[in-house]
Formats: sequence, structure tokens, C-alpha cells
Amino acid sequence: MRLRTVMAGGLLAASAVALAHYAPALPDSAIAKPARQFGLPFAGPPGPDTWLLGQGYGNTTGAYRQRRSTYGNLQGLHAGLDFSAPCGTPVRAIGDGVVAEVDGPHGSPPHNVVIDHAGNLSSLYGHLRVRSSVRVGQQVKRGQVIGESGDSQFTCVSAPHLHLELRDRSHQRFFNPLPYIAADWDSLALAGSFGRGYEYDLAAPRKWQTPESQPEVRRGGAILNEFARPWPPAPGGAR
Repeated sequence: MRLRTVMAGGLLAASAVALAHYAPALPDSAIAKPARQFGLPFAGPPGPDTWLLGQGYGNTTGAYRQRRSTYGNLQGLHAGLDFSAPCGTPVRAIGDGVVAEVDGPHGSPPHNVVIDHAGNLSSLYGHLRVRSSVRVGQQVKRGQVIGESGDSQFTCVSAPHLHLELRDRSHQRFFNPLPYIAADWDSLALAGSFGRGYEYDLAAPRKWQTPESQPEVRRGGAILNEFARPWPPAPGGAR
């Protein structure tokens, strides 16, 4: 009887997670406004031996080159922030919340964690080195270690970094994390490897060229950066 109850509970939890990923997008009125209410996912200052901002959120040149493949379901944009960090760097919750998923269906391999926060916001931590020790339903505090930074290529040499996203709890809307996270973003952009890093539309060259101006992403929406006059051109053509 106990095994049957546990199995039933597991199926109900899995069903709830599955439904969350196909739920309607939440309206603006249900979502907390950005007020720099979150922190960074790493302790200590950035630096070449600790962590740096790798790829920004939004219309990055990297996302543009893969706007029809890797980012095709995300309107062609990079829907999170990439922080370069050595494998094994402790990853911390950006705010108080409840663990919603451990290794959920989000990609970002080899492991990921989702935390639900107040105001119907959820943070995702991707490319974790090992499965997190936190449990679904566990309450966590801002700054609490919830995993270890890993490598999207599984080597800890090729591309060690943390992928961080801020979503609505329905997982249909993806927000620019900058106005939500208290940080000196100008300095981080200068110190990191990201630099400017945005794809130009020569028909509107000032559009989406600053970290703060990057647009919201809707899962499954039309590609936003299908530019007729892109710069720089995608090597080998767009894909």
C-alpha cells in the first residue's frame, strides 16, 4: 500500500510538472515587477579565476547564428544569461523560494534545477555538473548553494558555464534578468568575455543593442530576429 501511495504521489507530481510546461502564459498582472529583488548566482566578485559574464540575454550574435535550430522555440533569442565559471563552482539561489524541479525537461544538460519565487517567477539553473542534492518542495534561501556549475559539453574544458533563466511560473514567458537582479551590469559586461555581442539589423541598427533593451521571449512565438540585413553575417548562413 505504501509503495502504491508513493508511486501515485510521484505520478501526480510528474503530471503537475508536465501541465506547468503547457499552461497558458501568465498575464502581466500576475507577475512581479522588476525591482532588483534577486542576487547573483555566485558568491564573491567576478574575475578570471572565479566567474565572468559570458553570453548575455537576448539578441546575441551566438543566438542569431542558431535562431532556427537551438533557439527556434525561443523566438531566435538567448533566453538567459551565461556565466563562465570553472566546473564545481558553487551555484546559489538568486532568491528565496521553493524547489519546483530537479532535472526537469528543460535541456541545459547535464543537470538543471528550477526554483519558484514570489510573484509567479521561476529561476532555472542549467548545465550543472552533477544532480543537485536539493529536493522538490524544499524551501531555499537567497544565497543558498543549490548545485555546482558544470559544462554544456560534458568535458569541464570545452564550455564550462552556468545558464540562468528567469521565467514566469507557466514556463511560457522568459524575462530579461537584468532589471530583476541587483548587480553592476555595466562593469560585468566590461570585465567578462561578452562585450557588446548583439546582432545588428542594419535596417534598424539601434534596435536591441543594449543589455537593458532586450525583448521578452514567448515560447513557440515567431522568430524576432529574422533580419533582412543582419550584421555580422552568420558564418555559413543562418540555421
